[in-house]
Amino acid sequence: MAEHTIKSPLPGIFYRRPSPDAAPFVQEGDTITPGTVIGLVGVMKTFHQITADVGGKLVRFLVENEEAIRPGQPVAVVSDEV
Repeated sequence: MAEHTIKSPLPGIFYRRPSPDAAPFVQEGDTITPGTVIGLVGVMKTFHQITADVGGKLVRFLVENEEAIRPGQPVAVVSDEV
């Protein structure tokens, strides 16, 4: 079983939901494919999607919702075992 990390492309605030009252984009344990949106990075009132570059099972998030993140910081772990 190989694990891969999904990294933030930008600095900002990490959001797991598209809006405060919406469900998270994905949950730990979900099966994802390349291109799946796993969260957003908010930078100066602009939001950018963080997408998976690999498919597999989303094992865990490495940052909390609304946590400040930096560019290149790992935000989630994906296993190639589904």
